[in-house]
Amino acid sequence: MKIKLPYGKTVLEGDIPEQRLSGIIKSRLDEYLPELSEWDTVAESIKNPIGSPSLRELAKGKNKVVLIASDHTRPVPSKIIVPQMLAEIREGNPDADITILIATGCHRQTTEAELEAKFGPEIVKNEKIVIHDCQQAENMVHFGTLPGGGELIINRLAAEADLLVSEGFIEPHFFAGFSGGRKSILPGIASQKTVYANHCAEFIDSPFARTGIIDGNPIHKDMIFAARTAKLAFIVNVVINSEHKVIASFAGDCNEAHVAGTKFLADLCRSDAILSDIVISTNNGYPLDQNIYQAVKGMCTAEATVKRGGVIIMVAACEDGCGGDAFYKTFAEDPDDKHILDEIRKVPADETIADQWQSQIFARILAEQKVIFISKSPKDIVRALHMIPADSLEQALSMADEILGYEGSITVIPEGISCIIA
Repeated sequence: MKIKLPYGKTVLEGDIPEQRLSGIIKSRLDEYLPELSEWDTVAESIKNPIGSPSLRELAKGKNKVVLIASDHTRPVPSKIIVPQMLAEIREGNPDADITILIATGCHRQTTEAELEAKFGPEIVKNEKIVIHDCQQAENMVHFGTLPGGGELIINRLAAEADLLVSEGFIEPHFFAGFSGGRKSILPGIASQKTVYANHCAEFIDSPFARTGIIDGNPIHKDMIFAARTAKLAFIVNVVINSEHKVIASFAGDCNEAHVAGTKFLADLCRSDAILSDIVISTNNGYPLDQNIYQAVKGMCTAEATVKRGGVIIMVAACEDGCGGDAFYKTFAEDPDDKHILDEIRKVPADETIADQWQSQIFARILAEQKVIFISKSPKDIVRALHMIPADSLEQALSMADEILGYEGSITVIPEGISCIIA
C-alpha cells in the first residue's frame, strides 16, 4: 500500500508491503469537525474563559502588559490568536503599553521574516516585539527556588509586567506531558540556568516524564510553579489538526484552561501500542522537523510501540541540519550509546549542560533500537549521530530487514508528535 508522510513543507511517499503491516497509529484530530470557524473558535474561548475573569476585565488599570508568544519552532496560528488578544486588552485599557515577548526558550533568535510569517506584517510593523534571550543575565529577574531545587530566573519584562498573558498551542510533549500553558514561562521566557535545572537528568529519567503524563511529572511541577510565581494571569491555547487549523481553543487560568485542553487533546490522541519489529514515524512536517534535534520527539513516539531490538525509521526533512552543537558533539565524540546514557544519568541537576536532555532521550532510544533516518541532512552528520541515512522508504525498509535478518512487521505513525501511545 502507498503511504504519504509529512516531510518538511511537502510529503514523502512510499510503498509498504501490506501483508507486513501491523497497523497505522493516528490521532483523531483530523476527524474532529469544529462547529465554528478558526477565528470564531478562538473568539468564543476568549469570551468564555475557564477559571478566570475575562481578559478585558483583567486589563483594566493594567498599564504595562506583556503578551508571551511562541517562537518560530511552533506552528501556533498567531495571526488568529494575537489580534484578538490585543483587541481584548485594549477594550479593557485603551492606553495599555503592550509588549509581545517571543518565548524562544533556549532556541535561536526568531528572524524578522519568521516574525512576519507568524504575525503578519501589520503586527510586526505596529506592535512592540521583543525576542527573549535566555543568556542575557542583565535582562533577568530572580524569583526564588523551584520545587525541584533549581533557581527560578525569568525575563525582566515579564517579571515587571502589570499583566502577563500568553498564547500557545497544546500538543503531546515527550517529557513535559503536554506543551502549552505553563511552558510559556518555563522554558519559554526563563534563563538558561533555570531551563537546564528543570531539564536535569534525574527529571528526564522519571517514568512520569513521558508523553501525555502530567500527574507526578517533576518537570511539569516546576513549570506550573514558575507560571504561578510569575503571575501568568491568562492564556489562550489552541488545539490544531494536521493542516495546522484550529479545531478547539481554551482560554483563562494558566492551569485550569490548560488542563481542559489536555483532556480534550488526549481523547483524540491516545492510542494503544501496536508492537512491531519496524516502526515508521515522523515529526509532523514543517516547522516541527526543521532539525535532527527536534526529530527526537517523533522517535519517542516510535519508541513506545517498537519491539526491543527493533528498528525505527524516522522521516524528517531537517533542512537546518543538526540543530544543537552540544547534542551533536555528545554522539560524534562517543560511539557507545549506553555509555553516553550512563554518563548523563550521573550529572547533578546544577551541572546540566546544553542539549543534555535531548541527548539523554536520544541515547535511551539508540541503546535499544537502530534508527534509520530519512532526511535532507548531510549523511555524515546522520552517521555521526549514530543513525543510518536513507533516501527513501523503500531503501529504509530494505536496510531494516537486513538489520533484523528477516522481513519484520511494520507499524506506521504518520504524525509522530500528535500521538500518545499507552
